[in-house]
Amino acid sequence: MRLILAAALALLACAPAQAQPPIWVVRDADSELVLFGSVHVLPEGLDWRPAKLDRALEDADDLWFELPVDAAAELAAAQLAVKAGMLPQGQRLSDLLDADDQARLERVAGRYGLAPAFLDRMQPWFAEVALAAVAYQAAGARADHGVEKQIAARAPATARRRAFESVEEQLAIFIDTPREAQVASLSASLKEMEADPRAFEDLVAAWMRGDVSALRQEALEPLKAAAPILYRRLVTERNARWLAALQKRLAGSGETVVVVGVGHLLGPDGLPERLRALGYSVEGP
Repeated sequence: MRLILAAALALLACAPAQAQPPIWVVRDADSELVLFGSVHVLPEGLDWRPAKLDRALEDADDLWFELPVDAAAELAAAQLAVKAGMLPQGQRLSDLLDADDQARLERVAGRYGLAPAFLDRMQPWFAEVALAAVAYQAAGARADHGVEKQIAARAPATARRRAFESVEEQLAIFIDTPREAQVASLSASLKEMEADPRAFEDLVAAWMRGDVSALRQEALEPLKAAAPILYRRLVTERNARWLAALQKRLAGSGETVVVVGVGHLLGPDGLPERLRALGYSVEGP
């Protein structure tokens, strides 16, 4: 969810001197896919690019992202999110939250200088996005420094840019999620943001040192436990659709680099394990 949920994630436990973000290589007889797990927003100045990724980009015939990485897609995402993310006239977010979560929202919003009355007009999913965005800003992280923007800017022009989803398709994941699941996800995020204000920094640190276990526990398991419906829509179902596209690509030939949120590459639901189960050669954590 690169432009919309700017959210999170990464892997591989190895010696500190060799630690780096995760990368997988998938092969068949005449194709190679390099899968790189992204963190969508990052602080400036991190040296995160594995040499293996740079080499793969130099030879890539095509480069796949979750969404198109361009100004038009970014503007469309912002416009559509604002339009779809507001509650109908007369409805309030505070009426959807219990007293504890409403008090927690006010405290977290106050920490980042965000008016609770501003959030009160938002759908639960959009309020969660807004809170995440200000938390990232407070940590000095921006999409311009994130993996997708950096790779898109530096990859050879000869690598054809492709996207798994449109902005509209990604937004529909949130819009069509039942209200109860949206509230459950927001509630879990509020608890984490209040209990651990450094959660995002810790997540980036785990990604930089390649700690797969920490990434799964911090980025995926809480969502799966708090809002299984949203987890299914955000992770399991999307991975299944993307897997079909990758199988089609592997049926051809050539070199491909795939850059998606690292959460899509972790564990049994992740793309590497799904490809491995289909019989492809998969190297990586």
